Amino acid sequence: MKSIYLLKEDFKDFPIGEFPYDKNHSAMGEYHFVQYPGYYGKWYDPVCNYRYNGQGASWVITEYCGKHYMEQMRLHNTEPHRTFPTLETGDRFWKDYDIEASVRMFNTKWGNAGIGFCAQNSLNMLVFMFEDKQVKLVYRHKENVEELESKAFDYNSDDTYILNVSVNGSHVECYVNGTKYIDIDTVYAVQGGKAAITATIPAAFGYINVNVDEKTDERIKAKREEYSNKCTEAQSRYPKMKLVKKIDLKGCGTGRQVRFGHLLGNGEYQMVLAQCQKRVNRDAYGTISCLTAMDLDGNILWQYGEPTDNMEIGNISADMPMQIYDIDGDGYDEVITAKNFEVLILDGKTGNVKKRAKTPLSTMEEDGTIIGVPDGEYAFDRINPDGMRICNFRGLDKPGDILIKDRYCRVYALNDDLEVMWHFQSDKNTGHFPFAIDINGDGYDELLVGYNMLDCNGKKMWTMPFKVDHIDEIVPGRFETGPNKGKKFFACVAGTQGFILCDFEGNILKQDGIGHAQRVSLANYCPDKEGYEMAVVNFWGHQGIIYFYDSEGNDMWEMENELNGNLLTPVNWTGDGQDFILLNADVKRGGMIDGNGIQVVKFPDDGHPTLCTEAVNLLGDARDEIVTWDYNYMYIYTQDDEPMENAYKPYKYPDYNASNYRGEYSYRELFW
Repeated sequence: MKSIYLLKEDFKDFPIGEFPYDKNHSAMGEYHFVQYPGYYGKWYDPVCNYRYNGQGASWVITEYCGKHYMEQMRLHNTEPHRTFPTLETGDRFWKDYDIEASVRMFNTKWGNAGIGFCAQNSLNMLVFMFEDKQVKLVYRHKENVEELESKAFDYNSDDTYILNVSVNGSHVECYVNGTKYIDIDTVYAVQGGKAAITATIPAAFGYINVNVDEKTDERIKAKREEYSNKCTEAQSRYPKMKLVKKIDLKGCGTGRQVRFGHLLGNGEYQMVLAQCQKRVNRDAYGTISCLTAMDLDGNILWQYGEPTDNMEIGNISADMPMQIYDIDGDGYDEVITAKNFEVLILDGKTGNVKKRAKTPLSTMEEDGTIIGVPDGEYAFDRINPDGMRICNFRGLDKPGDILIKDRYCRVYALNDDLEVMWHFQSDKNTGHFPFAIDINGDGYDELLVGYNMLDCNGKKMWTMPFKVDHIDEIVPGRFETGPNKGKKFFACVAGTQGFILCDFEGNILKQDGIGHAQRVSLANYCPDKEGYEMAVVNFWGHQGIIYFYDSEGNDMWEMENELNGNLLTPVNWTGDGQDFILLNADVKRGGMIDGNGIQVVKFPDDGHPTLCTEAVNLLGDARDEIVTWDYNYMYIYTQDDEPMENAYKPYKYPDYNASNYRGEYSYRELFW
């Protein structure tokens, strides 16, 4: 008899009102770890959508006749792509349980409502639901929905229905009001997993219970403990985090708009923090309001602009135009930035302006043809740069060109005198951070601008066969094994187009529809396997699901850690050639995992800031440090062992091309 409750939920502990959510429905959680205030109970909401802005919460708690109900309030969840509003509970170790819930649908004209089970994540679950005047058992995985069985059922909006599902191994039985409608064997049930309530139309759930028998309860606890022991054992084998610096940001703090470089030319790192403001429409025209140069002891070197402690204006989820780079070769890094419709080269030591030039004009002829701006019309006469990259379009001994762009349409190549060499207006969305790379070995950079490849003069060479959405991140890779061994490719996360592998000629090699693909990294995550593995995470729609691929792009595993801000940054922590995957700075679920999904390094519970996290090689040996910060403080962690002589030093993204939208890599050699 299944007499052990894994869950007994009547929502009575929830206060009347909204289930916690991002009230701005913003992109902050793409690379910031943000926790929204409120009572969550045992539940997690995995669905986010920028089109919900101004529409309130997806889930609300209501009361009727002394009972509480969890109500789903969304309509038509097909844009920007299909989503299934869902609340999840439990963990991936749950298995062989009975689940019972009550549901009343307030709209029966379209949509569905029901209970999810055997859920490894919000895009990998079985669902027993009402839809199209039927009861259905479906399997949702990634972008696919597979109907396993259905029966006619004439439901209405006035009655409350009791749904029951019993899972035993691969055997699934589904009931409505005590009558069995579906009896089936399916391999999808064997995986086990969390329970969920889900609906795409307004619906009220009154309670949900999950029960197992004693032996199953013991097996679940044993599996959970087995995973915990694997994590503990792994953590004992690797260096722990040791706090080496705690920096007061002195009212100059920011989100992930920090750059590290060598401003003083003394071999040590300094940093520049950019405070920002939104203008006109959300993040469409963000601008830098103040730059603060600071050393790693917290001493302010200089400021350009006026700082503020009003961090509400700084909650910006776009890239800002700022890089630290020695563009004139004098041995000191300059700060290359833009403000008030000017591109500026600032002296890294003093902040004084060394060079300045007006940004290019946005002509009236371009209005109506510009992609990705509110109302199809550019707000200003001059370009308000959205991001910036250092490139080598002129084939110099070292990069000496500056790429600036507007939000989603136009890119401009400037030389080191800030003169425009060429510009390109794209017919497809440019994405956030075009990738400059010499793909043909002639010494000149080509530029992958979203789906389009440009030559060093800004002429289109080829385009990928996509028009919808945009590329968020790009990483160059090379197949080390398999039938494509030796072939070079771009690993791209392209929103609703999913995860894409494209060769250097623009041919699509693989595409995986995982929802809105957001971040990607390639590194030596599994040193016992050939080649480099790939980690990808999604965000808009069903967020926070990490997909892990082998060196040929084949699925290995997927997991949901129920947090936003998953960076997937490769970390050279051990110095032996293995990379770990940095998630975020949460003490419990963040830290670093290895290529098997095992948590190998945890953050200490020391009150550190959790908003932003990054891996940077700042101190001592060739291994990475971990930096966390918010608007007030920055903490820097290193390994708790001795500095390592002859530590492995991989090739990673250069410091002078920092971005919130750069895919990350960690390679033994650069192969392009």
